[in-house]
Amino acid sequence: MLAMAGAIAFSGKAIIVKLAYRYGVDAVTLIMYRMLFALPLFAVMAWWASRGQAALTRRDCLGVLGLGFCGYYLASFLDFAGLAYITASLERLVLYLTPTIVLLIGLLFYGRRVSRAQLGGVLISYAGVMLVFGREVTLAGTDVAWGTLLVFLSAVSYALYLSYSGELVQRLGSLRLVGLATSAACLFCILQFLLLRPLSAAQVAPEVLWLSLLNATACTAVPVLLVMMAIERIGAGAAAQAGMVGPLSTILMGVWLLGEPFTGWVLAGTVLVLAGIFVFSRAARLPAD
Repeated sequence: MLAMAGAIAFSGKAIIVKLAYRYGVDAVTLIMYRMLFALPLFAVMAWWASRGQAALTRRDCLGVLGLGFCGYYLASFLDFAGLAYITASLERLVLYLTPTIVLLIGLLFYGRRVSRAQLGGVLISYAGVMLVFGREVTLAGTDVAWGTLLVFLSAVSYALYLSYSGELVQRLGSLRLVGLATSAACLFCILQFLLLRPLSAAQVAPEVLWLSLLNATACTAVPVLLVMMAIERIGAGAAAQAGMVGPLSTILMGVWLLGEPFTGWVLAGTVLVLAGIFVFSRAARLPAD
Protein backbone atom coordinates (compact mmCIF):
# COMPACT_ATOMS: atom_id res chain seq x y z
CA MET A 1 0.00 0.00 0.00
CA LEU A 2 2.87 2.38 0.74
CA ALA A 3 4.48 1.68 -2.65
CA MET A 4 1.19 2.11 -4.51
CA ALA A 5 0.41 5.34 -2.66
CA GLY A 6 3.87 6.66 -3.47
CA ALA A 7 3.51 5.78 -7.17
CA ILE A 8 0.11 7.47 -7.38
CA ALA A 9 1.44 10.58 -5.62
CA PHE A 10 4.44 10.73 -7.95
CA SER A 11 2.18 10.42 -10.99
CA GLY A 12 0.16 13.43 -9.84
CA LYS A 13 3.15 15.67 -10.57
CA ALA A 14 2.46 15.69 -14.29
CA ILE A 15 -1.19 16.61 -13.72
CA ILE A 16 -0.27 19.55 -11.49
CA VAL A 17 2.31 20.81 -13.99
CA LYS A 18 -0.22 20.69 -16.82
CA LEU A 19 -2.75 22.57 -14.68
CA ALA A 20 -0.17 25.24 -13.79
CA TYR A 21 0.72 25.79 -17.45
CA ARG A 22 -2.85 27.03 -17.99
CA TYR A 23 -1.93 30.17 -16.03
CA GLY A 24 0.85 31.24 -18.42
CA VAL A 25 3.86 30.22 -16.33
CA ASP A 26 6.99 28.78 -17.97
CA ALA A 27 9.04 25.72 -16.99
CA VAL A 28 11.92 27.69 -15.41
CA THR A 29 9.62 29.61 -13.07
CA LEU A 30 7.38 26.65 -12.31
CA ILE A 31 10.20 24.31 -11.31
CA MET A 32 11.76 27.10 -9.24
CA TYR A 33 8.63 27.37 -7.12
CA ARG A 34 8.32 23.60 -6.79
CA MET A 35 11.88 23.28 -5.54
CA LEU A 36 11.68 26.42 -3.38
CA PHE A 37 8.76 24.94 -1.47
CA ALA A 38 10.37 21.48 -1.34
CA LEU A 39 13.79 22.70 -0.12
CA PRO A 40 12.90 22.95 3.60
CA LEU A 41 11.43 19.43 3.53
CA PHE A 42 14.48 17.90 1.89
CA ALA A 43 16.87 19.90 4.09
CA VAL A 44 15.16 18.49 7.19
CA MET A 45 15.37 15.00 5.65
CA ALA A 46 19.11 15.44 5.06
CA TRP A 47 19.66 16.77 8.59
CA TRP A 48 17.69 13.93 10.17
CA ALA A 49 19.55 11.25 8.25
CA SER A 50 22.94 12.88 8.96
CA ARG A 51 22.60 12.86 12.75
CA GLY A 52 25.46 10.94 14.32
CA GLN A 53 27.02 10.21 10.93
CA ALA A 54 30.53 11.04 9.76
CA ALA A 55 31.05 14.36 7.99
CA LEU A 56 31.04 14.35 4.20
CA THR A 57 34.40 14.14 2.48
CA ARG A 58 35.27 16.33 -0.49
CA ARG A 59 34.62 13.34 -2.74
CA ASP A 60 31.23 12.81 -1.13
CA CYS A 61 30.30 16.47 -1.64
CA LEU A 62 31.22 16.33 -5.32
CA GLY A 63 29.27 13.10 -5.72
CA VAL A 64 26.19 14.57 -4.05
CA LEU A 65 26.35 17.69 -6.24
CA GLY A 66 26.78 15.62 -9.40
CA LEU A 67 23.93 13.26 -8.58
CA GLY A 68 21.71 16.14 -7.48
CA PHE A 69 22.37 17.95 -10.75
CA CYS A 70 21.79 14.90 -12.94
CA GLY A 71 19.13 12.97 -11.07
CA TYR A 72 16.86 15.69 -9.73
CA TYR A 73 17.65 19.09 -11.26
CA LEU A 74 18.24 18.20 -14.91
CA ALA A 75 15.76 15.33 -14.97
CA SER A 76 13.05 17.49 -13.39
CA PHE A 77 13.65 20.49 -15.65
CA LEU A 78 13.59 18.42 -18.85
CA ASP A 79 10.42 16.70 -17.66
CA PHE A 80 8.67 20.01 -16.89
CA ALA A 81 9.76 21.43 -20.24
CA GLY A 82 8.50 18.38 -22.13
CA LEU A 83 5.11 18.49 -20.44
CA ALA A 84 4.42 21.79 -22.21
CA TYR A 85 4.12 19.82 -25.47
CA ILE A 86 2.73 16.35 -24.67
CA THR A 87 -0.04 14.81 -22.61
CA ALA A 88 0.51 13.63 -19.07
CA SER A 89 -0.27 10.08 -20.18
CA LEU A 90 2.52 9.96 -22.76
CA GLU A 91 4.94 11.64 -20.32
CA ARG A 92 4.36 8.95 -17.70
CA LEU A 93 4.80 6.13 -20.23
CA VAL A 94 8.10 7.59 -21.44
CA LEU A 95 9.40 8.02 -17.87
CA TYR A 96 8.44 4.43 -17.14
CA LEU A 97 11.16 3.37 -19.59
CA THR A 98 13.85 4.41 -17.08
CA PRO A 99 14.71 0.83 -15.95
CA THR A 100 15.35 -0.16 -19.56
CA ILE A 101 17.69 2.81 -19.98
CA VAL A 102 19.58 1.72 -16.87
CA LEU A 103 19.97 -1.68 -18.51
CA LEU A 104 21.33 -0.13 -21.71
CA ILE A 105 23.79 2.02 -19.72
CA GLY A 106 25.04 -1.13 -18.00
CA LEU A 107 25.45 -2.82 -21.36
CA LEU A 108 27.28 0.08 -23.05
CA PHE A 109 29.55 1.28 -20.22
CA TYR A 110 29.99 -1.77 -18.00
CA GLY A 111 29.67 -4.62 -20.48
CA ARG A 112 26.89 -6.27 -18.47
CA ARG A 113 25.11 -9.12 -20.20
CA VAL A 114 21.49 -8.78 -21.26
CA SER A 115 19.21 -11.80 -21.43
CA ARG A 116 16.84 -12.43 -24.33
CA ALA A 117 13.90 -12.06 -21.96
CA GLN A 118 15.13 -8.65 -20.80
CA LEU A 119 15.62 -7.54 -24.39
CA GLY A 120 12.13 -8.76 -25.23
CA GLY A 121 10.67 -6.72 -22.35
CA VAL A 122 12.52 -3.63 -23.58
CA LEU A 123 11.19 -4.03 -27.11
CA ILE A 124 7.61 -4.53 -25.89
CA SER A 125 7.80 -1.39 -23.73
CA TYR A 126 9.22 0.79 -26.48
CA ALA A 127 6.58 -0.51 -28.90
CA GLY A 128 3.91 0.70 -26.47
CA VAL A 129 5.44 4.18 -26.21
CA MET A 130 5.83 4.43 -29.98
CA LEU A 131 2.17 3.47 -30.42
CA VAL A 132 0.96 6.35 -28.23
CA PHE A 133 3.63 8.70 -29.59
CA GLY A 134 2.67 7.99 -33.20
CA ARG A 135 -0.97 8.71 -32.47
CA GLU A 136 -0.21 12.01 -30.69
CA VAL A 137 2.12 13.17 -33.49
CA THR A 138 -0.67 12.52 -36.00
CA LEU A 139 -3.13 14.59 -33.97
CA ALA A 140 -0.94 17.37 -32.52
CA GLY A 141 2.02 17.73 -34.90
CA THR A 142 5.78 17.94 -34.51
CA ASP A 143 5.71 19.66 -31.10
CA VAL A 144 4.89 16.23 -29.68
CA ALA A 145 8.21 14.91 -31.01
CA TRP A 146 10.10 17.71 -29.26
CA GLY A 147 8.21 17.21 -26.00
CA THR A 148 8.74 13.44 -26.11
CA LEU A 149 12.47 13.92 -26.72
CA LEU A 150 12.74 16.23 -23.71
CA VAL A 151 10.95 13.76 -21.44
CA PHE A 152 13.04 10.87 -22.78
CA LEU A 153 16.21 12.85 -22.01
CA SER A 154 14.78 13.38 -18.53
CA ALA A 155 14.51 9.61 -18.18
CA VAL A 156 18.10 9.22 -19.41
CA SER A 157 19.30 11.78 -16.87
CA TYR A 158 17.56 9.98 -14.01
CA ALA A 159 18.84 6.61 -15.27
CA LEU A 160 22.39 7.99 -15.07
CA TYR A 161 21.68 8.98 -11.47
CA LEU A 162 20.47 5.47 -10.67
CA SER A 163 23.45 3.89 -12.40
CA TYR A 164 26.10 5.92 -10.59
CA SER A 165 24.50 6.35 -7.15
CA GLY A 166 25.23 2.83 -5.87
CA GLU A 167 28.58 3.61 -4.21
CA LEU A 168 27.28 6.73 -2.45
CA VAL A 169 24.12 4.94 -1.32
CA GLN A 170 26.24 2.29 0.40
CA ARG A 171 28.45 4.89 2.06
CA LEU A 172 25.87 7.53 3.04
CA GLY A 173 22.60 5.60 3.17
CA SER A 174 19.60 6.12 0.88
CA LEU A 175 17.71 8.66 3.01
CA ARG A 176 20.78 10.84 3.59
CA LEU A 177 21.77 10.74 -0.07
CA VAL A 178 18.26 11.57 -1.28
CA GLY A 179 17.96 14.44 1.19
CA LEU A 180 21.33 15.92 0.25
CA ALA A 181 21.01 15.40 -3.50
CA THR A 182 17.49 16.83 -3.69
CA SER A 183 18.51 19.80 -1.55
CA ALA A 184 21.34 20.49 -4.00
CA ALA A 185 18.89 20.15 -6.90
CA CYS A 186 16.57 22.68 -5.26
CA LEU A 187 19.42 25.19 -5.11
CA PHE A 188 20.29 24.52 -8.76
CA CYS A 189 16.68 25.22 -9.81
CA ILE A 190 16.54 28.46 -7.81
CA LEU A 191 19.90 29.57 -9.24
CA GLN A 192 18.70 28.78 -12.76
CA PHE A 193 15.71 31.08 -12.27
CA LEU A 194 17.88 33.91 -10.90
CA LEU A 195 20.24 33.62 -13.90
CA LEU A 196 17.63 33.26 -16.65
CA ARG A 197 14.66 35.32 -15.47
CA PRO A 198 14.14 38.78 -13.96
CA LEU A 199 12.76 38.87 -10.44
CA SER A 200 9.50 40.22 -11.87
CA ALA A 201 8.94 36.78 -13.43
CA ALA A 202 8.29 35.45 -9.92
CA GLN A 203 4.98 37.32 -9.95
CA VAL A 204 2.60 34.54 -10.96
CA ALA A 205 -1.05 33.73 -10.43
CA PRO A 206 -1.94 32.61 -6.88
CA GLU A 207 -3.13 29.32 -8.35
CA VAL A 208 0.42 28.61 -9.54
CA LEU A 209 1.74 29.08 -6.01
CA TRP A 210 -0.83 26.73 -4.51
CA LEU A 211 -0.25 24.13 -7.22
CA SER A 212 3.52 24.38 -6.69
CA LEU A 213 3.09 23.92 -2.95
CA LEU A 214 0.94 20.85 -3.57
CA ASN A 215 3.52 19.55 -6.06
CA ALA A 216 6.39 20.08 -3.62
CA THR A 217 4.67 18.26 -0.76
CA ALA A 218 2.16 15.67 -1.97
CA CYS A 219 3.93 14.82 -5.26
CA THR A 220 7.60 15.25 -4.35
CA ALA A 221 8.62 14.94 -0.70
CA VAL A 222 5.82 12.66 0.56
CA PRO A 223 6.12 9.98 -2.17
CA VAL A 224 9.91 9.84 -1.68
CA LEU A 225 9.31 8.87 1.94
CA LEU A 226 6.47 6.48 1.08
CA VAL A 227 8.53 4.58 -1.48
CA MET A 228 11.54 4.37 0.84
CA MET A 229 9.32 3.05 3.65
CA ALA A 230 7.89 0.50 1.22
CA ILE A 231 11.36 -0.65 0.15
CA GLU A 232 12.32 -1.16 3.80
CA ARG A 233 9.32 -3.48 4.24
CA ILE A 234 9.06 -5.42 0.99
CA GLY A 235 12.28 -4.76 -0.93
CA ALA A 236 13.01 -2.75 -4.07
CA GLY A 237 11.71 -5.40 -6.50
CA ALA A 238 8.27 -5.73 -4.95
CA ALA A 239 8.03 -1.96 -4.51
CA ALA A 240 8.78 -1.48 -8.20
CA GLN A 241 6.08 -3.99 -9.15
CA ALA A 242 3.53 -2.16 -6.98
CA GLY A 243 4.64 1.08 -8.61
CA MET A 244 3.26 -0.12 -11.94
CA VAL A 245 0.00 1.51 -10.88
CA GLY A 246 1.65 4.87 -11.65
CA PRO A 247 0.95 5.12 -15.40
CA LEU A 248 -2.63 3.97 -14.91
CA SER A 249 -3.27 6.60 -12.23
CA THR A 250 -1.76 9.30 -14.47
CA ILE A 251 -4.07 8.36 -17.32
CA LEU A 252 -7.14 8.36 -15.08
CA MET A 253 -6.24 11.71 -13.48
CA GLY A 254 -5.47 13.14 -16.92
CA VAL A 255 -8.92 12.18 -18.16
CA TRP A 256 -10.63 13.40 -14.99
CA LEU A 257 -8.75 16.64 -14.25
CA LEU A 258 -7.29 17.67 -17.62
CA GLY A 259 -9.89 16.35 -20.02
CA GLU A 260 -7.29 14.35 -21.94
CA PRO A 261 -8.79 11.78 -24.31
CA PHE A 262 -8.79 8.15 -23.29
CA THR A 263 -8.56 6.20 -26.53
CA GLY A 264 -7.86 2.66 -27.55
CA TRP A 265 -4.40 3.82 -28.66
CA VAL A 266 -3.57 5.04 -25.15
CA LEU A 267 -4.95 1.87 -23.60
CA ALA A 268 -3.04 -0.41 -25.96
CA GLY A 269 0.21 1.54 -25.50
CA THR A 270 -0.13 1.46 -21.73
CA VAL A 271 -0.77 -2.28 -21.69
CA LEU A 272 2.32 -2.86 -23.84
CA VAL A 273 4.54 -0.66 -21.66
CA LEU A 274 3.39 -2.30 -18.44
CA ALA A 275 3.68 -5.78 -19.94
CA GLY A 276 7.18 -5.03 -21.19
CA ILE A 277 8.34 -3.67 -17.82
CA PHE A 278 6.80 -6.69 -16.09
CA VAL A 279 8.68 -9.09 -18.38
CA PHE A 280 11.85 -7.03 -18.00
CA SER A 281 11.60 -6.93 -14.19
CA ARG A 282 11.05 -10.67 -13.87
CA ALA A 283 13.93 -11.42 -16.24
CA ALA A 284 16.24 -9.10 -14.28
CA ARG A 285 16.02 -11.44 -11.30
CA LEU A 286 17.24 -14.38 -13.38
CA PRO A 287 20.75 -15.11 -14.71
CA ALA A 288 21.47 -13.75 -18.20
CA ASP A 289 21.28 -16.22 -21.08
